[in-house]
Amino acid sequence: MKIELLKTFLEVSRTLHFRLASESLFITQSAVSARIKLLEDDLGVLLFDRRQKHLKLTPEGHRLIKHANEIIFMWQKAKQDVGIRDQSALQLVIGSIMSIWDIILQNWLQKIHHNMDQISLFTNTYSPLDLRKSVLNGVIDIAFLFEPPFIEELVTEKVATVPLHLVSTVPDFNSGAQNLNDYVMVDYGASVNAQHMREFKNSPPAKHSIGQPRVALEYILEAGGSAYLPRQMVFEHIQNKRLYLVEDAPVYSREIFAIYLAKSHKAEVIRQAIQYFPDVSL
Repeated sequence: MKIELLKTFLEVSRTLHFRLASESLFITQSAVSARIKLLEDDLGVLLFDRRQKHLKLTPEGHRLIKHANEIIFMWQKAKQDVGIRDQSALQLVIGSIMSIWDIILQNWLQKIHHNMDQISLFTNTYSPLDLRKSVLNGVIDIAFLFEPPFIEELVTEKVATVPLHLVSTVPDFNSGAQNLNDYVMVDYGASVNAQHMREFKNSPPAKHSIGQPRVALEYILEAGGSAYLPRQMVFEHIQNKRLYLVEDAPVYSREIFAIYLAKSHKAEVIRQAIQYFPDVSL
């Protein structure tokens, strides 16, 4: 039941509205209020400030969000691990930042599914800082990020180098400063962002900033514009003439790394799984 209380808390913290949370959870509004009251009584703190017209999280409520997410994740992980019917199966818990899922990990998971049938996959999305902590704490088995930490307890392996090309929905587009009015900035981490700022310092600010390459791709295909996107993600659209390479623009690249505990009891399985990345230069 405590898990349901935490799930209800997270939904209320997202919507900041008991009625909207009740609709999302398919329970009554009074049930939502009762669950939040039970959780507050259990913790001995107020999680929401109800004195104003609009619901607000208290400082204690803000602090609980991270713990609630972690507890729910661990519970889901435990349920899957305990519930695996094939007793010889091994659970592999994988974490990554969102943009790396978009770029390469979805295809990699398919290869693991087809070639390592003894593996039960459990995946989640994290911030770079939480990825490092979760691997060190044994919460996840293998993590993928752009800028790995150099920590003695961790093994770091480069799994891909991803070329990033400026593409546009306009033919014969050039990268001059006056042409970047509909440019969408995609976050590929500090090093690429710094290069881009240096080379396009005279350009107007990006119209939009989007953290996920796949979302940026769908956006410009629908609304028009330009963005730096991974080569393999835009290849088909260039072939179909829905997107066009901006020939005079610099090409960036991002290295993607896997990290895992050197002393993990799953280290051999992790190394085997990493072999299913096709090439370090995609």
